[in-house]
Amino acid sequence: MAIRNIRQNGDEALRKKCKAVTKITPRTIKLIEDMADTMYEADGVGLAAPQVGILQRIFVIDVYDDYGLRVFINPEILEVSGTQIGEEGCLSVPGEAADVERPNYVKVKALNEKGEEFILEATELLARAILHENDHLNGTLFIDYLK
Repeated sequence: MAIRNIRQNGDEALRKKCKAVTKITPRTIKLIEDMADTMYEADGVGLAAPQVGILQRIFVIDVYDDYGLRVFINPEILEVSGTQIGEEGCLSVPGEAADVERPNYVKVKALNEKGEEFILEATELLARAILHENDHLNGTLFIDYLK
C-alpha cells in the first residue's frame, strides 16, 4: 500500500492536459494501485492521475456500489444527456464543496487495467464522478464551473 501526495489547487500539474497511455506497464499498474490506495485513504470516490502529479489519462472511481473499484485508462466521452445538479467536492480542493450542474447520463469508452476496452453507460452519481475525474485529465477543476 502506497499513499501518494494529493496535489492541491494552485499546483500547475492540475491545470495541464494529460497524455494518452500508450502501453500498460508494471509501472502503470503500480500507479493505479497507489491511486486507489490514496483515494480510499482520503475518503474520496475518485482520483485522477494529475492529482498525484502524473500527467497520464488515468482515473479511478469507487462510488461504493456492488461493482467496487473502476479503472479508466484513456477515457473518451461518447455521449452525454440530461441534467443534474449536485454537490461536488474534490480531494485537490479541500474544504470546498458546491452545487455543480452536469449531465445526468454519460457513455464512456476506456481501457481497464488489463488493457481491455469497455463501454460504460452511467447515470447520477457515477456519471458525475466520471465527468469530474475526466475533467481533471483536461486541466479542469469543479470550481471552474462555479459562477
